[in-house]
Amino acid sequence: MPAHILPIVFALFAASAQAQIPAVATRDGLPTLAPILEKVTPAVVNIAVLQRSPEEQNPLLRDPFFRRFFGVPEDNEPQIAAGSGVIVDAANGYVMTNAHVVKDAREVMVTLKDNRRLPAKLIGADPGTDIALVKVEPKNLVAAKIGDSDALQVGDFVLAIGNPFGLGQTVTSGIVSALGRSGLSVEGYEHFIQTDASINPGNSGGALINLKGELVGINTAIIGPSGGNVGIGFAVPSVMARAVMDQLIRYGEVKRGRLGVSMLDVAGREGAAIAEVQSDSPAAQAGLRKGDVVTALNGRPVRGAAELRARLGVVPVGETVELRVQRGVETRNLKARIGPIEGSESSAGGQSLPELAGAAFQDVERSGLAGHNRAVLVSAVKADSPAFSHGLRAGDLIVGVNQRRVGSVKELATALRSKGAMLNVLRGDTLLSIPVS
Repeated sequence: MPAHILPIVFALFAASAQAQIPAVATRDGLPTLAPILEKVTPAVVNIAVLQRSPEEQNPLLRDPFFRRFFGVPEDNEPQIAAGSGVIVDAANGYVMTNAHVVKDAREVMVTLKDNRRLPAKLIGADPGTDIALVKVEPKNLVAAKIGDSDALQVGDFVLAIGNPFGLGQTVTSGIVSALGRSGLSVEGYEHFIQTDASINPGNSGGALINLKGELVGINTAIIGPSGGNVGIGFAVPSVMARAVMDQLIRYGEVKRGRLGVSMLDVAGREGAAIAEVQSDSPAAQAGLRKGDVVTALNGRPVRGAAELRARLGVVPVGETVELRVQRGVETRNLKARIGPIEGSESSAGGQSLPELAGAAFQDVERSGLAGHNRAVLVSAVKADSPAFSHGLRAGDLIVGVNQRRVGSVKELATALRSKGAMLNVLRGDTLLSIPVS
């Protein structure tokens, strides 16, 4: 911990009885976090990933003629990546990490604090939240206790534990700088904890803990020049990560659904305002109306639209959620059963567009679709294609380009010819803006 904040921290801890701040041990009259870390650090691991080589991912690169013609080196070896992870279930050997850490993994190796090296099996990964789960042999493991990230407040002290730059296990300290951060990617399921605890390359997938030693987040991203830390780091809240983990264990993937609404932040207060309710949707069947303000989901307060979207994004299809709704001066509790995302199970057929190579598009009609009935369905997207790199996913509904409606593939093709095209995409309950040129 930086020396200049020690007096402040000591004063806070000395008054912990009055302020109800967790007691922290002292040594030689100075506060120390060592006992907390002694309990938690055995649960934080290093993850080494042997990624598939380019020729394994691209069939063209397996063609000897293609390799010779374009001068592709013959010694194109698989790549090795490294990150961090957290043991969250010692009995079953489950280790949580980031989806981007294990992306394209051919082999995964977990190294414990006691230097044991264990091969790991990938259970599943969810790029939308950047959470993945691997499994190791459950023998003499120590798990981190998962805490309640919803209880965090700006200003709470937190510790980040990981393996930056391959140096070995490292601990940094800071505070919660902000809550509910979003807009870092096009996936639309973000509700990050922001912290000034140093998070550097290799910390990805590591633990963010509170002063009780509880896991409150999975470190996932930083903002800084050349990927270096400048005091702005992000972690996936433990409540969301736990929900993703449960689905990965059960299904091997996250089966997302939809409520059938579009939502906005409420000026000057907490909650998510319902801007539109799609007809024949789960929201309509539950009795939600335009203008309602959702203040809680399953008994937990909702601070804004991004939070509600993110939390709904990890609720499985078919599960019932309870919404506390403010309608004028009246408060209501409504129950809605999450439905499937329309078009997500559509056939892979469709038309192609050169501006969005790798995707297939179909004309569709959807009742109550933001006041219109026609849109363009993304029926399929090839991994690592230009369309995938832009952020399109199968099941997306393209409703406009540069805020102008498009209702057919022909209209979409015409609109894409303009410079600076920005797709207006409906993904479940989330309206995204995706730049493509």
